[in-house]
Amino acid sequence: MSRQSRAALQQRNRDRVLAAAKAEFAERGFRGATVDDIAERADLTRGAVYSNFAGKRALYLAVLAAEAEGAPELLDGRPARTPVAAVGRFARTWVDRFPGSANPVAGVSQLRSPMLAHDLIPELVVDECLRGSFVQLIKLDAILLGLALAGLDGGGESVLPGRWLGIAESVITLLYGATQLSFVAPEFVDRAKVIAACEQMVHHRIDDTTRAMADTVAVTGVDEPWTPPPCRDLVHTVAADLSGANVVAVLGMNKLGAVADILRDQPSGGRTTIAMATADGTEVAQLARLAVSDISRSLRAAFPCPAVPGMQVVLDESGKLARSCGVDTVDDDTESAVFVDGERVVARATGAGACQALAKTLGTLEDLRSVRSR
Repeated sequence: MSRQSRAALQQRNRDRVLAAAKAEFAERGFRGATVDDIAERADLTRGAVYSNFAGKRALYLAVLAAEAEGAPELLDGRPARTPVAAVGRFARTWVDRFPGSANPVAGVSQLRSPMLAHDLIPELVVDECLRGSFVQLIKLDAILLGLALAGLDGGGESVLPGRWLGIAESVITLLYGATQLSFVAPEFVDRAKVIAACEQMVHHRIDDTTRAMADTVAVTGVDEPWTPPPCRDLVHTVAADLSGANVVAVLGMNKLGAVADILRDQPSGGRTTIAMATADGTEVAQLARLAVSDISRSLRAAFPCPAVPGMQVVLDESGKLARSCGVDTVDDDTESAVFVDGERVVARATGAGACQALAKTLGTLEDLRSVRSR
């Protein structure tokens, strides 16, 4: 059998396993489903399942991620024009997926929810690695929402004011809490009140006061070719644009929140791309796909196109984008950032605080010239 035929067969088997797993999880839940039952439903061996997925939890995450990425858009031609209205629409995309919703989102299975599905939460609680990644992904969700609110408010879409980040974090907190409660006490959760509470947060001053440590990381001027691989932007579901002036941050799953330091300090108008890196391609990578795809779909439904964050988020499972940035090996604590000018990498910072250090260095043209001349 040719290599192409083997690859095609493996992909068909993987698709059959995913379809069977989706049906099993929908009927029996994560805990009730078994790998043996999934294999039987797929008409494959147990070994065939494990040859495609590391275990039941990795398969569960892959199913949820595929559902999030394949879900239909929620656009109805009436994007919000004010932050209050946008937050209300954003909240509605969540509450309409609560269990037992009288107004379910078309095409969205009750297997999925904005907080990853209730059966998964206990798994996140007991697994330290997944829980740490989940915290950072929620921070990234809040950053994306904060950027959208800033863009709608008239600020530059690449700049993240602390006010909007604080509000976004509060909205995300309320929605995740309400979603969890809707599974255990659905009669108590009033969807209209949840939406109204989210809208009211826009009127309050809820500043984000967290700041990275004072930067001690050196920014080094370099002159290297920029030859990035093709990548998919999970926020906009299109090929990532890695040309022109671009700050590219390679961030491990424990460091995703560091992107806020770039967005606070870099000059307005610059493009930022986040390459999510992890040494765990079985579970953590699937969790990342799910979290970013879910939040981005809600943003596209709630905000007009100009306000949807211009920041790109790429899942760099192969490590090719990291290597093009000069990072040969990655783990969940990786933090490195480069500035790309046209077809050249001209500045790099690596280590804890790298994002903040690079962003501050690029604050003026004089800083950039001094970096290039080092």
